[in-house]
Amino acid sequence: MSADVHKDEARSDSGAVDGGMVEGGMSDPEYLSLERELTFLFRRARANQGEMAREVHPDLESAAYGLLVRLEEYGRQRATELAAYIGVGKATMSRQLRALEELGLIAREPDPADGRAWLVDLTDEGRRRVTHVRAARRERYVSQLSHWDRREVAELARLLHQLNGVMEK
Repeated sequence: MSADVHKDEARSDSGAVDGGMVEGGMSDPEYLSLERELTFLFRRARANQGEMAREVHPDLESAAYGLLVRLEEYGRQRATELAAYIGVGKATMSRQLRALEELGLIAREPDPADGRAWLVDLTDEGRRRVTHVRAARRERYVSQLSHWDRREVAELARLLHQLNGVMEK
């Protein structure tokens, strides 16, 4: 990408590293560019997640949106599984689930395999809202990337999947 792609970002490769080669290629322009673009992407993703959360429900916390998406994609799960996926503790997860339950977006039921545990799932209303917001987001991608060749979109998805796999380790 060219340096003028993100007009709101100050772009300069000079000064990021002292100009010399650092062992391991950390000052290579490709890695500097990757770091810059990922930082921009993650910042934009956080902002978009907040917008999508508010579209699901005006009182929904941004962080809770990921829980709803996870439940939509994988179905009912234990709170401990959700906490591990999101990377939060039991107390934080419990607070988030309580808030989602109060909004009518999720419901809890006893786990038939372990009476001490609870399974969490989307309510019909929660599923309807999350499905609607995710469909609208995909439509935005289609609109924004309509000038891209579908093979480029597929390649981007493949590379992001590969990157996510490496970052998960």
